[in-house]
Amino acid sequence: MELSNLRPAVGSVTRKTRIGRGPGSGKGGTSTRGHKGAKSRSGYSRKIGFEGGQMPLQRRLPKFGFKNINRVEYKAVNLSDLETLAAAKGLDKITIEDLRIAGVAGKKQLVKILANGAITRAIAVEANAFSKAAEKAIVDAGGSISKI
Repeated sequence: MELSNLRPAVGSVTRKTRIGRGPGSGKGGTSTRGHKGAKSRSGYSRKIGFEGGQMPLQRRLPKFGFKNINRVEYKAVNLSDLETLAAAKGLDKITIEDLRIAGVAGKKQLVKILANGAITRAIAVEANAFSKAAEKAIVDAGGSISKI
């Protein structure tokens, strides 16, 4: 066997069926579309989710849920995260910019400090929101808070 005499397997390559080319071709007349009905017409395209006239799934299932357009979403940052960040970088004041540089919060995310974990050092913390317990823990440790 050489490159010059390679051939595809017998029967694997067939010519394209030419439909609508007269009765002698066996594919003339209705051009394989059958008689009448939407699928026989030119320009027919089935709607997404169409189930042959049966009630579509998206209409059979119950509707639920609600999206509040006024919802304010915060990135949760725990006191333990603040503690480790302050220890690693030697910070006395932690701003939102410090959290973004550390990769804790995204560029456009609002930050809320939560009271998960403990804080042992006096840190001035700047954030968009604080839980009451986190606020109390920071102030009890000798730190201060400032809301943006």
